[in-house]
Amino acid sequence: MTEFAARVGRTELAATFAMAARARALRGQGHDVISLSLGEPDFPTPEHVVAAAHEAARRGETKYPPLAGTEALRTAVAGKFHADHGVRIRAQDVLVTNGGKQAIFNVLMALAQAGDEVIIPAPAWAGYEQTVKFAGAAPVFVPCPQDLGFVLQPDALEAAITPRTKLLLLNYPNNPSGAAMYEAGLRALAGVLRRHPHVWVLSDDIYEHLLFEGRAHATLLAVAPDLAARIVVLSGVSKTYAMTGWRIGWCFGPEALIKAATLVQATATSGVSSVGQAAAVAALTGPQDFRATRAAAYQARRDLVVAALNQAPGMSCHEPEGAFYVFPSVAGCLGKTTPGGRVIGSDGDFAMALLEEAHVAVVQGAAFAMSPHIRISTATSEAVLATACARIQTFCAGLR
Repeated sequence: MTEFAARVGRTELAATFAMAARARALRGQGHDVISLSLGEPDFPTPEHVVAAAHEAARRGETKYPPLAGTEALRTAVAGKFHADHGVRIRAQDVLVTNGGKQAIFNVLMALAQAGDEVIIPAPAWAGYEQTVKFAGAAPVFVPCPQDLGFVLQPDALEAAITPRTKLLLLNYPNNPSGAAMYEAGLRALAGVLRRHPHVWVLSDDIYEHLLFEGRAHATLLAVAPDLAARIVVLSGVSKTYAMTGWRIGWCFGPEALIKAATLVQATATSGVSSVGQAAAVAALTGPQDFRATRAAAYQARRDLVVAALNQAPGMSCHEPEGAFYVFPSVAGCLGKTTPGGRVIGSDGDFAMALLEEAHVAVVQGAAFAMSPHIRISTATSEAVLATACARIQTFCAGLR
């Protein structure tokens, strides 16, 4: 029997993919399944972005791209951050990656190793834990419960830091909770980090433009520029610009770390699609008015879903401030039995029973290091969401 490398055993297929696959299988059996498991915008990529990719291909921009990204895109990323936050960064300190996920992989593989600890505020996207373990380090989850708005508190961060802490992962607006952190909260975290100069920070800002009620995005680098020597910022075009399949992300930070992360990328994949990078340049430098329109659409969807779920027996749903997820508690459903005879002992039981009996696919909170919750993606139409919520209400009402 083949023995694989230990790193393979330290990771597994994300629950989001597993639930999506199960939903597809049930659809294949003829069931009318509504899948709210994947976080993927249902809006089309803006037409001018698609046109820019086509034009780049017609111009012959189809050769091997520069390892760290085209000059045009790195300059556009730097310009965007300055326009958004008033902080100047150098284009040469930007690394373009195959989606935001590779940026996380590159940074963690460059920084973390066996014996290191990486602090992850929970709830958290499952990819963080998987990549930390793949790098050989240990994830340290810091609970940020619903009654605290799912936001990391400075005293909790202080308590989690040890001499072995290498990195803090921040993700606001947050996947899966939709929680946001603003300048005051980030200043408080910066105060803790100043007392621990060995701790790096990876700020995952991928949902930066998906905020509601006119809220403005805040990021640690802009709030605490004195910590710039150990802050890496991550973003990309997938969420804001509905470009998930284009696979264009980036990170930027201290020169030495970006060079190390670039070496990781050189070993793994080399450069990123030249045509995709041309599309990303058009996204960042072209019209931006649609961002507010789409954020308003996500806000309306949030309002619909939160109101509906809070009427479902046994559920309690916090109101997200951004992103396109809700993360309700299902604590009031535990210990009950479904109409199909299943006992709900965990959020995983709830999610599977909801899929197989009510044909709505969601993801269990355990996949995001916080139970008993479920994550519901609101990145679909209000009509679909209304139907799904009605099914969830009926399912919960039928628990005994």
